[in-house]
Amino acid sequence: MLDLLLWLLGYQLAGEALVRWMDWPMPGPVMGLLLLFATLWLRRSVPETLQREAPRFLSHMSLLFIPAGGALLAYAPMLRAHGWQLALIMLASSLATLLATGLVLKLLLRGRGH
Repeated sequence: MLDLLLWLLGYQLAGEALVRWMDWPMPGPVMGLLLLFATLWLRRSVPETLQREAPRFLSHMSLLFIPAGGALLAYAPMLRAHGWQLALIMLASSLATLLATGLVLKLLLRGRGH
């Protein structure tokens, strides 16, 4: 699993450095993920380490919800005051994401002849 963490942290660091150097308005980890995707696409294969360790790593992703739960407790007064606005924004953004994903998938599948 250490190899996988080194891959992910290395690409996150590279993404963070690139974003700061180019002064782009996007999170560094997102750029790191795009760099990782580009690397895997150019290689036309996934390294054995990533194939072997990624499923184990993904099984522990629920641990990332612990800080979010703590934030809910810390910001409880704000959530009580503005909770319905936040819920409306989350609903609208989720629907927009689903629609955009569906349209992109439809366009990609049309290009493959499905």
